[in-house]
Amino acid sequence: MYKVLLVDDEQRMLDLVALYLRPHNYHCKKALGAYEALSYLKEEEVDIILLDVMMPEMDGWSLCREIRNFSDVPIIMLTAREQQEDVIKGLKLGADDYITKPFDEEELLARMEALLRRRTPVKFIEVNGLLWEGDRFELSFKKEPIKLTPKEFAMMGLLMGNPNKVFAREQLIDLIWGFDSKTEGRTIDSHVRNVREKIRQAGFPIDEHFLTVWGIGYKWINMP
Repeated sequence: MYKVLLVDDEQRMLDLVALYLRPHNYHCKKALGAYEALSYLKEEEVDIILLDVMMPEMDGWSLCREIRNFSDVPIIMLTAREQQEDVIKGLKLGADDYITKPFDEEELLARMEALLRRRTPVKFIEVNGLLWEGDRFELSFKKEPIKLTPKEFAMMGLLMGNPNKVFAREQLIDLIWGFDSKTEGRTIDSHVRNVREKIRQAGFPIDEHFLTVWGIGYKWINMP
């Protein structure tokens, strides 16, 4: 479970974001303003910070600068402002990402997952002889390589690294192709078919692990 620090001067916003994140494997700590956040961060470590920009006394930009003096924890800035200069300012001060309010909860979750995945890269995943090796960029079954495209390899790493988690097609597009991609859901389905066929031909019982969740997307399960 990841620990996320929510920083905002509105208690209602803190409660709403926490309510959404908790079912998605996040332990939420709330800081009502910048000084409370700094006090907490000097005593405790967190995995990611969601930081509001427009706060009294010390705004989000100033807090971001202060945090970067002692921590490289991922920071996503949340604000109602949409001016391009605000985005650039936040990123130059050390923020990792930037979302304007009102934001889409699924997009926020996907961006958080992407940052956390980059921060803690998976080296290898093994499931009943099927081995995904990030450093070697290789998928193999019983030591026999299975040739995948870069997107197929990234998809397998994401699914195998998050067993039992359902990924919607839109999530897979955002996490693997990028938020600005024009890729459509049927492209995901095509990649899934190709991956399944390649792994099936290698002798691994892929259909027992790589499951379709009808009307939503896909998930990976680990069988005993």
